[in-house]
Amino acid sequence: MEVDTNTFFTIGHSTRTIAEFVDLLRESRVDFVVDVRIMPRSRTNPQFNGDCLPATLAPWQIGYQHIATLGGLRGKTRNLEQSPNGFWRVRSFRNYADYALSAPFADGLAQLRALGNKHRCAIMFAEAVWWRCHRRIITDYLISQGESVMHILGSSQVNEASMTPAAVMNGEGLIYPAESDIRE
Repeated sequence: MEVDTNTFFTIGHSTRTIAEFVDLLRESRVDFVVDVRIMPRSRTNPQFNGDCLPATLAPWQIGYQHIATLGGLRGKTRNLEQSPNGFWRVRSFRNYADYALSAPFADGLAQLRALGNKHRCAIMFAEAVWWRCHRRIITDYLISQGESVMHILGSSQVNEASMTPAAVMNGEGLIYPAESDIRE
């Protein structure tokens, strides 16, 4: 059975102007932005607030959707005695990897993939670089499901994503065991 794959992009709005942001999207022929901030607003960069961004992007025929269930800044998952994601030394990544094992995350990922069937999507967060953002875990899930992902870093600077080496598929989703867990 042949699987159709989509190419997704990731981008951080950072402190860019709307013109700079749109130029980067257009350079990669992106026609849809998927906002994966848990709260789609920024005090320091209000041009990227979710209440105005759709209208701002519309003149360039770029769509917008906020998917809160893919948002970062997740607390510790209560029903987990011990996280299976010990690879992530930074608590926020470990918490997000734990959250990614949940039904709400799976629903959000399904919405994202459905949008990817219709559009050339960029997954957006505030953080400029993908390796300091939960976009990297979303990327792993997309790659594990046969999708390709590219990271937009700057003008003419688009890098192909690869799976985090510690990622392991289990029955629930991806886990990132600590190195000591892998050796046992």
